[in-house]
Amino acid sequence: MQPSRIALISTGGTIEKTYDPLSGLLTNGVSVLDVMLGSLELRGLTLERVRLMNKDSLEMTEADHDLIAQAAVLHAQSVDGVVIVHGTDRLATTGERIHAMGPPAVPVVLTGAMRPYMLRTTDALQNLTESLVAVRLLKPGVYVVMHGQTLEFPGVVKDTKLGTFVRHNA
Repeated sequence: MQPSRIALISTGGTIEKTYDPLSGLLTNGVSVLDVMLGSLELRGLTLERVRLMNKDSLEMTEADHDLIAQAAVLHAQSVDGVVIVHGTDRLATTGERIHAMGPPAVPVVLTGAMRPYMLRTTDALQNLTESLVAVRLLKPGVYVVMHGQTLEFPGVVKDTKLGTFVRHNA
């Protein structure tokens, strides 16, 4: 059986934040995604790492959302699935942008974390792991995978009170 080929696009966000001892802040400086991936057994999976940017999603511009969407659609033409690691504050904007570009040929999964990987209690590794499984099982479409759930775009929003993503009740 051939390994699944997955494009893993990193854009930054809380999941990749590290502590900067000089400023005393959590920042998007050095990516920790490779550390996370190194702790996983990824049998039957070939990852194509795409380091697109390393930004807090609150700092993303419309051009950034367009760039991420274009990268997802481009990579979807040559792999079995796409996982995008993204900041949660603007993740839904990017998901909607990809969805608006038309149905992708493969599953496109967006994920992130509410707490950085570097913290003792974090959802980062769980969400990354769930996304790498989900992208291999889902039908083509655009999804957010976090906290043990899969939601398909359009109509996904971040619920700041619950600290997760939900379907928008339109």
